[in-house]
Amino acid sequence: MKTVVTTLNAKYIHTCLALRCLKAYAEPDFPLEMVEYTIKDPVMNIVSDLYDRKPDVIGFSCYIWNIEETIKVINMLKKVLPDTKIVLGGPEVSYDTKEWLHTLENVDFIVIGEGEETFKQLLEEISSSQKYHMVFGLAYRKDSEVIITAPRPKLKLDDVPTPYRFDEDLDGLAKRVTYFETSRGCPYSCQFCLSSIEVGVRYVDIDRVKSDLLFLIESGAKLIKFVDRTFNIKRDYALEIFRFLIENHQGCVFQFEITADIMRPEVLSYLNEHAPPGIFRFEIGVQSTNDATNELVMRRQNFEKLKRTVTMVKEGGKIDQHLDLIAGLPEEDYQSFRNTFNDVFAMRPEELQLGFLKMLRGTGLRLRADQHDYVYMDHSPYEILKNNVLTFDEIIRIKRVEDVLEKYWNDHRMDRTVEYLVEHEFSSAFDFFQEFGDYWDKRGWARIGHQLEDLFRRLDEFLNARKTKTNLETIRSLMMVDYFENHKHKPRKTWWDFSLSKQEQSHYLKMLAENPLLVSQEFASLKLNEKELHKHTMIETIPIQLTNGKFKSDDSLLIAYFNPKTNQSSVYTISLKKLQLVHSVQ
Repeated sequence: MKTVVTTLNAKYIHTCLALRCLKAYAEPDFPLEMVEYTIKDPVMNIVSDLYDRKPDVIGFSCYIWNIEETIKVINMLKKVLPDTKIVLGGPEVSYDTKEWLHTLENVDFIVIGEGEETFKQLLEEISSSQKYHMVFGLAYRKDSEVIITAPRPKLKLDDVPTPYRFDEDLDGLAKRVTYFETSRGCPYSCQFCLSSIEVGVRYVDIDRVKSDLLFLIESGAKLIKFVDRTFNIKRDYALEIFRFLIENHQGCVFQFEITADIMRPEVLSYLNEHAPPGIFRFEIGVQSTNDATNELVMRRQNFEKLKRTVTMVKEGGKIDQHLDLIAGLPEEDYQSFRNTFNDVFAMRPEELQLGFLKMLRGTGLRLRADQHDYVYMDHSPYEILKNNVLTFDEIIRIKRVEDVLEKYWNDHRMDRTVEYLVEHEFSSAFDFFQEFGDYWDKRGWARIGHQLEDLFRRLDEFLNARKTKTNLETIRSLMMVDYFENHKHKPRKTWWDFSLSKQEQSHYLKMLAENPLLVSQEFASLKLNEKELHKHTMIETIPIQLTNGKFKSDDSLLIAYFNPKTNQSSVYTISLKKLQLVHSVQ
């Protein structure tokens, strides 16, 4: 009996841990062939590839991001492989299972919840006596009636063979994301999250965890994402893993989902002191800072302690932080969400993910949707459209905030400029992103592509169209600095017209070649001659001077040097008065 397990990942670089867990548990009794596609692959291509494999059983791992495309694949596949058994599993089909089987006539079985043991036992029954009522955690049809067997007890994780050492995965370790689990379950009860349904947390033996991690690192893994819902819930366990990775990372990057308000200061101090820069990333779910909202969704959160953690990590400068918000939680209206956004943006996370509530099957919030007049999409991803305190108009506006936030903050294309705008030009960070997002949408820019210079040009247009408190040339100067700092190589074009003629540029470059110490010791150490300056620098006059990351009003020469050896840019300013004084002396 040939069995294939498959899924449609969101992107090619992603991998599905579930398939590997199924394969590890089923073998050697039932060899499984793993194959992964993406949701962007044409359905016909996926069906053709699966058809060529001639499987007797195909298992699909289903999630909110792939269920709609998976259904298309299944319906076409059953037409050309009518005798092949189709099995679904995963969080998307583990709830409302009877409804799924009534709706999807081409599906033969659904594995409910944790799948390793259930799927293996199902394969045993398919290949032998076909007594499916003996398989715990299974849904199937019998004489047009949907049968759901009793739930299966949770596995001991150490009874699941390691899913990280398959030969077919080794070539892709350096190119794709490796997902890794040290535990299953979550101690919290957040009513919008599927993890709240499972009681308790189970752990993999820490020595086995270390052994698997070391194998992946030494085999070339470049990015390992831990799927644990709350990695740091068991402090000593988490600290031991942190310590082990610091000692053995070999340049690999590790991402964790942590609960920030329970992170102990001594753990943070240890990481700040010992962690090499860039090898750890923290994902922190804030979701809302409205206490009433958090109480309604049974979410325990001490925001002051969360801020302490985020601040300590940021001051340490070693770990990037990705903070999550959810718009549309109960009783969080537009103004309350504005406050939440500003509370979190004030911490200046490296990335702020603005998401929208998804009414996931099986969650408490979906079951009690009527209490808050939730209206949401019928199909995946079940995103909300409105509720009793948030209108569809307001959700549309917040989506505009999300769009501009991604382009202008999360991608870090103009940090200096955004920092200045939210501190000095707008009432709050949210108001900047909202006003700009509304303008962006009105101009139709959401429907067209953009290059880096387009982003600067569009911000410039937006600022020109509104009244600013500051001289616009000051803001444009900060934008110029950001623009140069975002290039590894000398840009071919800019978003503004140069104020200097070619003759003036040559004059200044000659002065810089002859007097590099006027700029800085660092600039002088580059030992650039006039020809190299012409080839690898760009200059412009601006009304501000930069000093230690800050600026003051002073007509200056902006100098951007693009180092061809390091592919990095360096930006300097020097007072024009100082240059003129030197010129007059000479």
